[in-house]
Amino acid sequence: MYKILEKDEICPKICRFRIEAPKLVAKAQAGQFVILRQHERGERVPMSIGGLDKENGVLTVVIQEVGKTSGAMNAMKAGDSFLDVVGPLGIPSHVEKFGRCICIGGGVGIPPIYPIAQALKDAGNQVETIIGARTKDLLIYREELTAASHKLHIATDDGSFGTHGFVTTVLEKLMNDGTPIDFVMAVGPVPMMKAIAATTREKKIKTWVSLNPIMVDGTGMCGACRVTVGGKTKFACVDGPDFDAHKVDFDEMTSRLKMYHKQEKVAYDRFLHESKNCAFQAESKS
Repeated sequence: MYKILEKDEICPKICRFRIEAPKLVAKAQAGQFVILRQHERGERVPMSIGGLDKENGVLTVVIQEVGKTSGAMNAMKAGDSFLDVVGPLGIPSHVEKFGRCICIGGGVGIPPIYPIAQALKDAGNQVETIIGARTKDLLIYREELTAASHKLHIATDDGSFGTHGFVTTVLEKLMNDGTPIDFVMAVGPVPMMKAIAATTREKKIKTWVSLNPIMVDGTGMCGACRVTVGGKTKFACVDGPDFDAHKVDFDEMTSRLKMYHKQEKVAYDRFLHESKNCAFQAESKS
């Protein structure tokens, strides 16, 4: 059992969990992920690492409620425990002294970019981070990334904070400011990562992305997380999750991510209905 030490809702339907996992944290590195299971009949859910407190053995993950399982997990409280926290899984992000590095995070891709930015900065790089969200209220990890970067840039779709536009709007400005960019690392929604790859491809800027395909076992046995990279089939769980952005077939990945949308919606609607009934019964008894 893995005890939840702290849990807070950092913006609507997005919760941050600090979980006691000393053995896992001791081995984990930036860019890796874990698989959570709430209880014996629970779904195994891959989650990016959003922070590693090596001194205290505490793992941070950020969960956005988008379906039944994530909704049930976000209903957990401090003091509750996950049955399983498996990891660290995947290959750590490649960190060396590149020079000027741009780290980009969008939505719930922002937390996993934090340990990567931190590692790149510790390696002696000049790190600038761009984070983006639809609106100001959905921006997360601003304090953490300010500390992990030499400069933090912010973009919002509606212009409510920072640059009015997308992360690529800021990236294009940085690409044209006269100082060469040596490395770009991006984590976020597939359309965002695809757009970043398109932005940097012409100038041949080394660009890597962390992929989040459908995943089951996380150890390379099931093949559910297969992606096409450079015309070859790769498994995100054991060959990644980081890949050369200019070689990823993002259209195929988008198509595969939509495979179970109908079933996911049915399960989530049922979960919301049952949750409302439970809340109503609890109020009636009180």
